[in-house]
Amino acid sequence: MRHTRSEVIKRTIREFELLDDLVAGLANQDWGRLLPRPETKDPWTVKDALAHITHWKADVARSVRKQPRPIEERGLNINEGNHLVYIRWRDRSPREVLAWHRQVQKDLLVALQEAPEKWFSGKERRPEWPFDLDGHSTYHRVKDIEQALKSPRK
Repeated sequence: MRHTRSEVIKRTIREFELLDDLVAGLANQDWGRLLPRPETKDPWTVKDALAHITHWKADVARSVRKQPRPIEERGLNINEGNHLVYIRWRDRSPREVLAWHRQVQKDLLVALQEAPEKWFSGKERRPEWPFDLDGHSTYHRVKDIEQALKSPRK
């Protein structure tokens, strides 16, 4: 399937708004709620999940602009990359992560507006492309964040 700029931007905005509405009014203790994760993975909180989603959205903006991957991220597999994001953001405040989430969205929309049309429609792609802008966020919003927020506070 070939995509259009307007369709990709519309999906990106729709998912951002759903996620932002979910996290905008969280109480401090909600940010620290643990997500249901395997013991072999880093123990993510709601805050960590938002940082993870945001990192991969920022990576798409970098890719759209044809900027190189940061040196410390080169050659990492997906688990190593996710661990690096966790280490970078786990000690930051929810306010910092929320601000970054919103700044990345603004930056991403600029990158998508400035991208050549060929970036969107130049070749056949899967329907969910670019996955990190909405599908990935939806997955973690629904499976992780919403589930953690439904569990009783400890």
